[in-house]
Amino acid sequence: MISEVIVVEGRDDEAAVKQACEAEIITTHGFGISRETFERIERAYRNRGIIILTDPDFAGEKIRKRLSERFPDAKHAHISREEASKDGDVGVENASPQNIRDALAKVRTIMQEDRLEFTRDDMLNYGLTGDWGAAERRQELGRLLGIGYGNAKVFLARLNHYGVTRKEFLQAWINYTHREQSGE
Repeated sequence: MISEVIVVEGRDDEAAVKQACEAEIITTHGFGISRETFERIERAYRNRGIIILTDPDFAGEKIRKRLSERFPDAKHAHISREEASKDGDVGVENASPQNIRDALAKVRTIMQEDRLEFTRDDMLNYGLTGDWGAAERRQELGRLLGIGYGNAKVFLARLNHYGVTRKEFLQAWINYTHREQSGE
């Protein structure tokens, strides 16, 4: 059983997570989070900790940001857009149990102190911005690192804020380039 409480957007997300693992789950019911729901999340945050697992879409990222501001030490799990898509619908409820378990195995906490391990030069040098295929590279590296997808600015911020080390990044880069070269 996962010790933290997992916060998801809706009932279908809750059902998918329950298929993947044994955990207590709180649903936000979308962006309009009620006072009662915020109080439940607050109790869970103080007593057991929370893991935020929202949809990899615009609304999900807005909810994640809102929760992060209120609960700065929350853990974050990310499922890639590709893993969470089915018939044009994007959401945690579409991810396989294994994809959900993988995301929960890579939880990250936002670093509270200023950290500048990665710079825009890194983004350029690794072809993560300003290059054909940069979005696909960011998506795959985000999945491998457990930080999710973001445009170049968001991705760079996540590398630094989630405490990704240079060693972790290079290992993910090696795995990514190996897959690309072998056609996997």
